Amino acid sequence: MLTASTSVVLTGALAGGFVSGLAGFGTGLVALGIWLYVLDPASAATLVVLCSVVSQAQTIPAIWHAIDRARVWPMLAAGLLGVPLGTSLLAYLDPDAFRLGMGILLLGFSTFMLLGRFRPQIGWGGRIADSVVGFSGGILGGLAGLSGPLPTIWATVRGWSKDERRGVFQAYNLTVLGGALMWHAASGLLTAELVRLAALALPGTILGAWLGGSTYRRLSDQRFHEVVLTLLGVSGLILVWSRL
Repeated sequence: MLTASTSVVLTGALAGGFVSGLAGFGTGLVALGIWLYVLDPASAATLVVLCSVVSQAQTIPAIWHAIDRARVWPMLAAGLLGVPLGTSLLAYLDPDAFRLGMGILLLGFSTFMLLGRFRPQIGWGGRIADSVVGFSGGILGGLAGLSGPLPTIWATVRGWSKDERRGVFQAYNLTVLGGALMWHAASGLLTAELVRLAALALPGTILGAWLGGSTYRRLSDQRFHEVVLTLLGVSGLILVWSRL
């Protein structure tokens, strides 16, 4: 018999997988808000990481051809180096205030870009600038679990095509989330209950990611640009709303 809790887990998995397949990020943005109605925060967070890794790994082959390894690897290495630094800053910064500030940044950036129809193409900085963004994203990931926004914003303002942008931030997020999953496993968070929840959620995640990936292939560069900015704006709105 399909219980209410099971329905909520399946709905969150399907919705989160679809958004991840469509945009290359956003599983947590969608699924976490649904799952927290029936799951405790620790279980929901670990389930988000697991489902995010599965959906990202499922869809990344479709954009593998567009990944510029010389561009991505410096960002990945710098991002992994930034994670422990961000974690160490937890003792000195207020994470709640930080999330509020990040929410305002995301909301302001996405609103400006969408309403102004602004399409910048920043070409300066090269690999050094890419690495700085990757390192900063790693710090934010260690500090508040927000590794994705900066690489996503940077890929947007670089003016890259939709496949190039997605290749950058999906490869980046997959690497960081993979590291987070290993950390969760080493911390004993992959319990028997979590395995049971994963058995419920993963079929929905896989189906949602497939549907989202199919939709992605039909998007123009401009539509993909709008989808990414909208998701960044929603993420910022949720961060701001949670602190009001």
